[in-house]
Amino acid sequence: MTETIAGSALLAQYDAALFPDASLVEEDRDLNRSDLVQWLTSNIQQPGRRVEPYIGPRTTEYIRDLVSRGIAPDFAGGWRVALGIGWRRWLEECVAYCADADLLVDVLEVSAKSLVQYALDSVAALREASLAAAMGNADADAIALIQLIASGAPMTEDLAEGRLRYRMARPHVGLVLWTDDLAQADALDEVVAAVRSASGERSVLVARASATSRWIWLSGAATPNVQHVEKVVAKAEDVRTAVGRPGHGLEGFRSSHQDALAAQALVIRLGSDRRFTAYADVELIDSLTKDRASAQRFVAKTLGPLAEADEALRQALLTYVQCGFNTTRAAANLYAHRNTVERRVSRANELSVVKVEDNPTHVAAALLVLDIAPDITATTPF
Repeated sequence: MTETIAGSALLAQYDAALFPDASLVEEDRDLNRSDLVQWLTSNIQQPGRRVEPYIGPRTTEYIRDLVSRGIAPDFAGGWRVALGIGWRRWLEECVAYCADADLLVDVLEVSAKSLVQYALDSVAALREASLAAAMGNADADAIALIQLIASGAPMTEDLAEGRLRYRMARPHVGLVLWTDDLAQADALDEVVAAVRSASGERSVLVARASATSRWIWLSGAATPNVQHVEKVVAKAEDVRTAVGRPGHGLEGFRSSHQDALAAQALVIRLGSDRRFTAYADVELIDSLTKDRASAQRFVAKTLGPLAEADEALRQALLTYVQCGFNTTRAAANLYAHRNTVERRVSRANELSVVKVEDNPTHVAAALLVLDIAPDITATTPF
């Protein structure tokens, strides 16, 4: 119930421009779920009693992030949608578990008044918090400019350089660093500091995208190498990184950033635990998995029993395809004996619905999806 309402409320509140930032979207869903759980819990403990909205530090940080992006949520519209869906689900639950007609009427009357009042109080509290954030945000100008560049708005490199104090007419690589746990925000900033320190002579631009994510750009005379970033992130268990393809100038600044956002969204969408993801490695998978249910069907129909088989079999077949069907090269990459790789490839191909010799592209793509999100087949697609 809470997941359906949270998603619908999100769609009602914001412009589609918000959705590429997976961290901000996930934070919104979590906060919406928390609001609904608070009302349900309060009404179970004290039916009908007025429930005070809780605008805690997490909500305050989130609203500040929205303000810094120039996003003005329609709180009333979001709650209107949530109420419509939530009330119907509440009716279904009450009718299913309450056989006493008189008691059912009393429960619905009391809960209706409580839910509507909670929505009104929440909208008022959120608007007040949004106004307070707008009055105290010092970083809004820089974030707004970055948003304009990312959206493709006409702008000269000189203007962007002067406002951001970051050189544009050179190669760039965009990164997104984020954490899934707000409590680890300090660790996130420690990683950002380490990335700055390890970047040497490269220029570094950092923007606070949200309470749990940072946008970073690296630039230099030559295309920046991000291996040092991967090493830094490997030391921080709670921080993850997505990296865009290199680009040049203002357009490269924009495109590499959008690549990194797409890689981050892919990892979150598939529920992957990957710590470091380069968009160049997952671009095809991104296209295949825009819809999780479709990705599940694709993997199941392509691999069949192989999707649930030993990971070593899948890895052997994937490496074999990536090595141009060369068993010797695949064995070297897997640090395994050639005969072992041959046996695993043969067994994997037996289990797969689509045979590698018939459609190697589909087989490799399905195996890559599983490599990124091993649990994607755990839920049966509708």
